[in-house]
Amino acid sequence: MSSLKELRWEKDPAPWAEAGRRLAAALLQRASRLLARLACGLASAPAEPRGDPCYEFHAEAGAPEGALYVDGRLVGWLPGVSRL
Repeated sequence: MSSLKELRWEKDPAPWAEAGRRLAAALLQRASRLLARLACGLASAPAEPRGDPCYEFHAEAGAPEGALYVDGRLVGWLPGVSRL
């Protein structure tokens, strides 16, 4: 069986409790801003290449003619080239 009990909110009798909560809230807000700034910096930082770059060239049917890729990113086309 469950019983219902009325819960009442009463102001904390300790005078330092309110100041402590405000200080904790201010610290958490500053930490949040710092972490958001750090996350934006990490998201916009270019990835460092790992080892040698991987080159790909596509000149077969169905692929962009003469497309040159480096590490999976299109860097340009080599017109008139059918193989490397």
